[in-house]
Amino acid sequence: MDLEVRGTTIGFFGVDDPHRRLDRLDRVAAAVDDLEESRDGSPEVLVGVAHAPYRRILDAFANRGAELILAGHTHGGQVCVPGFGALVTNCDIPRQQVKGLSVWMSRRRSAWLHVSAGLGTSIYAPVRFACPPEATLLTLRPR
Repeated sequence: MDLEVRGTTIGFFGVDDPHRRLDRLDRVAAAVDDLEESRDGSPEVLVGVAHAPYRRILDAFANRGAELILAGHTHGGQVCVPGFGALVTNCDIPRQQVKGLSVWMSRRRSAWLHVSAGLGTSIYAPVRFACPPEATLLTLRPR
């Protein structure tokens, strides 16, 4: 899907829920190829979107050309220790990338990664500590 904002075309692609293994990574390359064939040129920015930031997803997105990856699911760790950070990630990414903006390094490429801590909690642990709920507003600027 493409979105045009002030003359800049932003292309979006994504997968179903990786946490439940519904991501179908075998379809990512074909979906991006289909997007590129269906438009009059490449978007200026390509954004990958996934509910959960598992390494396999982040690597696939970065290697398919995503410059920005948006994810959530981690709840920011939900229970954090001040000065240490999240106790758990609820996926397989490093603890320091469980929330906020960072750079995801894949073997061939890199992409900006933003993981939102979100507003909710897990149904199995309905508590947050040292990890306030958040709704994120990202401002994309031209290079």
